[in-house]
Amino acid sequence: MLPAVWVTFLKYARTNLVCLWLAAVLLSTEAHAAERRPDGTPEPQHAEARVTAVKTIDDRMRDLTVSSPAMGMSIPVRVILPASWSKKPKATFPVLYMLHGGDDDYTSWTRETDVEALAKNSDVLIVMPDAGKAGYYSDWFAGAPRWETFHTDELVRLMEKKYRAGRSRAIVGVSMGGFGALNYAAHHRGMFRYVASMSSYVDLNDPAVRLELSLGTGREGIDIKEVWGDPVKNAGVWRAHNPVAMPRSFRGTHVHLSAGSSEPGPLDTGRPPGVLLVSVLGEAPLSTQIKRFARSLRSAGVDVTTHVYAPGTHSWPYWQHELHGIWPTAMKSLG
Repeated sequence: MLPAVWVTFLKYARTNLVCLWLAAVLLSTEAHAAERRPDGTPEPQHAEARVTAVKTIDDRMRDLTVSSPAMGMSIPVRVILPASWSKKPKATFPVLYMLHGGDDDYTSWTRETDVEALAKNSDVLIVMPDAGKAGYYSDWFAGAPRWETFHTDELVRLMEKKYRAGRSRAIVGVSMGGFGALNYAAHHRGMFRYVASMSSYVDLNDPAVRLELSLGTGREGIDIKEVWGDPVKNAGVWRAHNPVAMPRSFRGTHVHLSAGSSEPGPLDTGRPPGVLLVSVLGEAPLSTQIKRFARSLRSAGVDVTTHVYAPGTHSWPYWQHELHGIWPTAMKSLG
């Protein structure tokens, strides 16, 4: 028969082993849950992207060639360095990510707006990655491409490692890029303090949006099912990429939504009739969508602002004006 002291010790050890086992199970479950995206697919492993080439555009602008394991190829990324980049070689800086629209590329923001002049005195790192003409800022259901992994995992860590990016981030996008900005903010809560979506569809179930998605992917020889699967059979994947379906995911982030009335105005003067018609039709359903989405966000306790302006078409002159309007708030959010 064991002495009383040994009996007590064994009871203590057995009880604590059970507690340790339960804790391990819980931690394992939490870690497993944390490694899955909102649509149930696994989070990507942390592969390292690399800068393989740098082209100097001017004193502060650089074009990077980034080798991406997630994409299996190199992706161009344009950056504007902070104002005191050279004077503060050990400092880290807030980051503003700027996403381009469909049928465009990473040069659009500097080609179509005066963002470089706007950022002249800003101590903010501005990152403008490419996302394909119809990439939809998603890890495709078909398995590739994996734009979201590249942008929110590989590129974020690369900017922190090589370009002294801090943890204070904002993200802005136009059209398809606005849709991407919203999805990135919703899928990665806490990653961005501020998100601005200009002239973006926010409801994938809207018939007008479904038509636009079909036309947009069709122009590029893509089937929309490659992006998010079948809308019926894979409804969960579509829902996980539909901003209006996840309003609570924006809590803690300031959301700004803007769109025009679709009426042509002075900023459209001189545009070819065919181009103007596309801009009018592209903007037409958006103001109603964002008003409805904004109400849903407010009901969910999200800090949201909206700007529905008239006149206004789906075009860069209006987005340039909107960029100036949101710039002070975006900079303030970054601290």
